[in-house]
Amino acid sequence: MSNSAPPMPSLPPQPQPQRKSRTNAVVIGSAVAVIAAVVATGLFIVNSRDDEKSAATRTADSATSDEVFAGDEEPAEDEREPEDGEPQVFGLYDTVTYNNEVAVSLSKFSRGTSSSTAAPENTPYLKFDVHVRNGGTSTVDTTAFSVNCAYGEDGKEGELVIDSERGLMGGPSTRLLAGRSLTVTWACAVPKAEKTVQIEVSPGFETETAIFTGDEK
Repeated sequence: MSNSAPPMPSLPPQPQPQRKSRTNAVVIGSAVAVIAAVVATGLFIVNSRDDEKSAATRTADSATSDEVFAGDEEPAEDEREPEDGEPQVFGLYDTVTYNNEVAVSLSKFSRGTSSSTAAPENTPYLKFDVHVRNGGTSTVDTTAFSVNCAYGEDGKEGELVIDSERGLMGGPSTRLLAGRSLTVTWACAVPKAEKTVQIEVSPGFETETAIFTGDEK
């Protein structure tokens, strides 16, 4: 009988630790990259849309602002309505009434010759009455009363005739109160052969000149 012990059975070899799959790492890494790209892209798109909204808002605000300013613009000077500076012409026997209710009319036309003491003397003239009625509420300063005459197609000036013998004394020296009237006898040097006359009358400082014209024998 042998004294040697029987040999111990050998232990099975330990399994080697499994190595991480490189493929899985690649897949996971790719997935992470894709997700990061998607997130980044999504943020970019959101920001882009926000930028577009901001730009649209700024455009709308600008348009609204422009509309407000356009509505507030003043019209051009050219748009403005034209003023008629031409005086109106009336017949010899018409009555002219101003905005202040002052009325002017002519009457009693006649021909004559001034006396030797008149200015100008021994001159043919056309005499007429100027009637002024103050239908307004304010006093008219008729001390500024004026009359100018012209005759013929060429518009020659007819000089004022002052002749105390004929009662031709020129304009009034008093003011015309509201509701009252006055009559001034006037004469202008006009040759007997001249029929066409133009008479311009201004009752006072604050009234425009009234122009009367026509033929008088």
